[in-house]
Amino acid sequence: MHILSIATLFPDDSRPNFGLFVERSLREAAAQPGVRLSIVAPVGVPPWPLSLHPRYRARAALPVMQQWNGLTVHRPRFPLIPRFGARFNPAMVARAVLPIARRLHAETPIDGIDAQFFFPDGPAAMHVAAALTLPFIAKARGADISHWADDPMGAPRVAAAASAAARMLAVSEAMKADMVAAGFDGSKIQVHYTGIDRDRFCPGDRRAARAWLAARLGRDIGDAPLIATVGALIARKGQRLVIDALAGLPGVQYALAGSGEDEAMLRMCAGDAGTGDRVHFLGSVGNADLPMLYRAADAVVMPSASEGLANAWVEAIACGTPVVISDAGGARELVQSEAAGRVVARDPRAIAVAVRDVIAAGADPDAVAATLGDRFSWDRNGRELAAH
Repeated sequence: MHILSIATLFPDDSRPNFGLFVERSLREAAAQPGVRLSIVAPVGVPPWPLSLHPRYRARAALPVMQQWNGLTVHRPRFPLIPRFGARFNPAMVARAVLPIARRLHAETPIDGIDAQFFFPDGPAAMHVAAALTLPFIAKARGADISHWADDPMGAPRVAAAASAAARMLAVSEAMKADMVAAGFDGSKIQVHYTGIDRDRFCPGDRRAARAWLAARLGRDIGDAPLIATVGALIARKGQRLVIDALAGLPGVQYALAGSGEDEAMLRMCAGDAGTGDRVHFLGSVGNADLPMLYRAADAVVMPSASEGLANAWVEAIACGTPVVISDAGGARELVQSEAAGRVVARDPRAIAVAVRDVIAAGADPDAVAATLGDRFSWDRNGRELAAH
């Protein structure tokens, strides 16, 4: 079975943490018997002079084809208009992918097209599949449905891809329900939970984790209670709500892992609230270091406006750290007992109450990790994707 996967969310040398969960899922699927996988990870580069920005210059310099952790990855370029051109991305991605798909299909016939994100990958896969008279599948992960299925420009493209897809995947039961509510055919949708490396994301030495954090911060917070958020510094992730909650959490330290457009605003909010000395911006934290951050924290707090089923939620619990999360996406599928954490309203006071409750209760890391059961294994994820 030869499958061509289109994945605009996929790591590269300029963004090694970008879409790691997509890469791992495809790697596990490719390891299944009888599966041949060709991956096309289109790279968006804006026109000159925006292309001179260091971020885009690094992307433009990427090889057009390479071996990545045993996978053959093609990286065609497509024109990108930052912030304002997302509505054009499906057509641009399809135009970049189609010549590669035609060549690969001529060499070894392709049996189907796989879209790893519903927008722009899904509509792009629809066009490529139609050109080659092949079936395609598409996976919904979160904002690709919560945002684009309601966007005046994106909604028709998302709906067309959903209608044309042979089958679809959703990262949670809640995501599937959202898709059905948007008019998708529920009989074509299968829930496909993410995987997690339980050898790395597992309970560990808290003292060593605090030492790692001290080295990262350049200061030691001792045994002070610590909460953490992992994710892009953007409004949807809700870090502003957590900073506001600190007023009701005296002595609690807050570490933010990630980067993004809201960083300056978040720093200003912390300063204005008088909590700047307790708010720590870690920048991007590599996947290899995330277990240390989770183990150092008393709770991982992520009041997102929307999610499918966030990998950081699963990773934190696997490391034995309870979560305080909003009722978004698959939150209630993950937090099914108080050992795993709390699902709360997106309100600073509610967040503060839940954090105080979790810290006061004290967590048994092994008991927290045990709440995951065996739902989130990469082996299962890969087998289910290959079967799908």
